[in-house]
Amino acid sequence: MSYECIVTDVQGSGPLRIGVVTLSRPKQLNALNDTLMNELGAALKAFDADETIGCMVVTGSEKAFAAGADIGAMAGWNFMDVYKSDYITRNWETIRSVRKPVIAAVSGFALGGGCELAMMCDFIIAADSAKFGQPEIKLGIIPGAGGTQRLPRAIGKAKAMDMVLTGRMMDAAEAERAGLVSRVVPAAELLSVTLAAAQAICEFGGPSVMMAKEAVNRAYEGPLSEGIQFERRMFHALFATEDQKEGMDAFVNKRKPAFKHR
Repeated sequence: MSYECIVTDVQGSGPLRIGVVTLSRPKQLNALNDTLMNELGAALKAFDADETIGCMVVTGSEKAFAAGADIGAMAGWNFMDVYKSDYITRNWETIRSVRKPVIAAVSGFALGGGCELAMMCDFIIAADSAKFGQPEIKLGIIPGAGGTQRLPRAIGKAKAMDMVLTGRMMDAAEAERAGLVSRVVPAAELLSVTLAAAQAICEFGGPSVMMAKEAVNRAYEGPLSEGIQFERRMFHALFATEDQKEGMDAFVNKRKPAFKHR
């Protein structure tokens, strides 16, 4: 498909490959408008439905993953505009319905909606140039796409409150220490390292990858007792898959497994 605000590509080798989505509004530092978010959701859902895709990567430019939502487009709206149009919920949350793993590869600025979009992904790999922030307080508003909810879960109340109330930015090193990102790499290696991580995921059995993602999200969003019960049922369920038989037989016989993703 041809898109206006994103570029899509397929990378990798083997039976499952990687769907790559690059945010592409360079003059606006990839500011997130409705068109971009509609296209991002459509691209991710298309990759999710494609049986040849095992993992997805969302990235931006060297200068900015996304510098925020499109404030120019929002400035004239009123309460009924955003409420009746179901702003954010309508299209931003599409990424949360994607079943396959989605990795954010973040270089440069990830501010406001950009930081929130990165947090909607399953994990973040950051370039050493990355800067994260929730500066909405400077505009007389608060984060509206999960910044007050996902950020405390990722880095704790104290740091999240500091960032949300002061609008300060967090650099990549602090983001890794705080647990916001999984790893930090040199900017020149960001995409290659992220694609290598995605390729590793693609080489595992598809059902176990999707169930693992579901189980970790259950821990992130619910109480421990329910999470343990959910994990146990997913663990049990995987014993009905061909990949479980193949994986364990390969381990016992000291050979590399050939997963069939079923």
